[in-house]
Amino acid sequence: MKALNEMELSFPSCSANEGFARAAVSAFVAQLDPTVDELCDIKTAVSEAVTNCIVHAYRSTIGIVYISCRIFENGRIVVKVRDKGCGIEDIEQAMQPMFTTAEGERAGLGFAVMESFTDRLHVSSRLGKGTSVILEKTIRRRPAENGQ
Repeated sequence: MKALNEMELSFPSCSANEGFARAAVSAFVAQLDPTVDELCDIKTAVSEAVTNCIVHAYRSTIGIVYISCRIFENGRIVVKVRDKGCGIEDIEQAMQPMFTTAEGERAGLGFAVMESFTDRLHVSSRLGKGTSVILEKTIRRRPAENGQ
């Protein structure tokens, strides 16, 4: 199915760019006139995916985070966040709540949060090659107010 609109961006895996990614995707999705809750869901899921790239994929180095966002008919949005970092050894284990490979205050809830705020989540990864996270969400069309 051909996208109605799409955008791509890339940026260094600096923590300051997590907010940029969240804002860029939400600005792109705004053309569908989402509710505040729908927009917050997308922003939260993107934030978690980008944070995973920054914290886990590139660990103590700076790499590039890639995001593509496509809008399809019926308000379906597909956001792909990928990196060329270390990859995930066991995706099933990594997706379990509370599992983390990071030291410190990480709760290990990134994938669980992404899954709860999207309609569909798909994760693929190759060790030493990177990880791709695909987030899908449908923006529900609302009837126009006052017959407009």
